[in-house]
Amino acid sequence: MTVCRVDILICTFRRPEVLRTLDSLAAMDVPSGIAIRVVIADNDDTPTAKELVQDAADELPWPVHYIHAPARNISIARNACLDAADADFVALLDDDEWVAADWLTQLLAIIRSAGADAVFGPVIAAYEDNAPDWVRAGDYHSSYPVRRKGRVETGISGNALLRWGEDVPWTKERFDLARGRSGGEDTEFFFRLRRAGAQFEICDAARVWESVPQERLSLRWLARRRYRMGQSYAACATSNAERIKLGLAAFGKAGYCAAAALLTAPVRARRNRWVLRGVLHVGVCAGCLSLRQGDHYGAPPT
Repeated sequence: MTVCRVDILICTFRRPEVLRTLDSLAAMDVPSGIAIRVVIADNDDTPTAKELVQDAADELPWPVHYIHAPARNISIARNACLDAADADFVALLDDDEWVAADWLTQLLAIIRSAGADAVFGPVIAAYEDNAPDWVRAGDYHSSYPVRRKGRVETGISGNALLRWGEDVPWTKERFDLARGRSGGEDTEFFFRLRRAGAQFEICDAARVWESVPQERLSLRWLARRRYRMGQSYAACATSNAERIKLGLAAFGKAGYCAAAALLTAPVRARRNRWVLRGVLHVGVCAGCLSLRQGDHYGAPPT
């Protein structure tokens, strides 16, 4: 029987929640003929996760490869995982997520049936009881892969399976270090792979959940995230003409959202929805102007 090798890549930074990620992987239903290895890159200044990961590795049914990849730049850790990858496919997860038992099975099924090079699944927010009603109603922390004009343009690293190995032209591609503190490095990475010829698909059945801590439940935090998401999406425009066209469209949409927010101001949930949509489009404008992105990852402790 031909064995299909899958490396599951996880970057971690001071999150003991990675143990829950590993527990969920250990409970997966894996089809026969699939050989799994887990690769974990610790992005802290010192190898703070090493003992934690090594202890957890004893409970996993597959080998675990730990890498210390300092420091405070998520692209460094992601690239260390890719450098260590030695498989037919790489699966990407975050260290605050946990997977459904059939997560990998579903991703592999779509890869094979659609002939895709990468498949993206949803990251579903798991809210605590204290989450505001307007946040729950808007479900702003979940991420669902989308099609635009019938095509999947890009994806995120929180739930992805990518064809790897010697027979694909993108194994030398790496995540942009300049985006490793701001975020959005995965969006830009997959935009680049698509331009290199990669074909993408969506698998709604490959479910992953992500915890939502208290500090992420504010309008301010969500606005910062939406602004950065808009900046990251602007990476789809690679020429000045494309940037101008995208920026002008985003400017008009931002104005529309601002007007809608004013009209719905008395209704908090509707107002915030329009505010966040507007901030996203403002972020696209900022990305088209190549304005500097703020640091959102690996900030020194306060």
